[in-house]
Amino acid sequence: MMKLDDLRSIFLTERETGRLTAVAPDIYEKGHAELADLTRKVYALEDPLTEEARALIEETMAIKETLHDIFVIRSRKILALTIMHAEGNYYDREEVKKMIPSEKEMFEQITSSIEQCQDILLYNKSHIQPPQVPSSHETSDQFSDLDHCPPFIDEESEEEVPVVAAGQEIYPKTGAPFSHPCVLVRALEDMESFMGVDGRIYSLSKGDIVTLPERNAAVLSERNIVLNINLCK
Repeated sequence: MMKLDDLRSIFLTERETGRLTAVAPDIYEKGHAELADLTRKVYALEDPLTEEARALIEETMAIKETLHDIFVIRSRKILALTIMHAEGNYYDREEVKKMIPSEKEMFEQITSSIEQCQDILLYNKSHIQPPQVPSSHETSDQFSDLDHCPPFIDEESEEEVPVVAAGQEIYPKTGAPFSHPCVLVRALEDMESFMGVDGRIYSLSKGDIVTLPERNAAVLSERNIVLNINLCK
């Protein structure tokens, strides 16, 4: 796994130099493994509102931000290399060797796209078709979409016990994401960020009307922090 301090060290090194630095090929995989481990620790806590839970959540958010920062700074360097390569300018091929496999694939695809676009626009080779960009069927960031109510449950997966994989609960047989029952609530007071049983980070301000996992809403309702509107029943 890749700890937060390790990731921050990599980012600072990348920021201090204008060249790509050598990183472990599985840096992102290790980062996601650490996120999954932290998520399991949060799930294991009986009370998600304790100081321990808050510390784990803050570490989770910090790892996500640092991974994003590393991706952004390395991608900008790679884009600069693709432009130099496409324009026929000198570039250090040793930097290409420092790309991890996915970055190398991105470099080659962008370079190819630039060259083919040059053929069409600059050299009037209209018979050359622009490269087709494959559509992505991968799930976006697990925290980007709102929960749906009521949740959909695959009949074949209904008896399965969901497991945590890469920070997301899924059915082990089908790989389908597990949907938590949800309810609509109104926040009665401000509240610091916490992680729901669905793995999402929630921040509530007084008066907010939000959808929360049923289990989290029940705990907060008992503490008079939220009012259950019960529109999902």
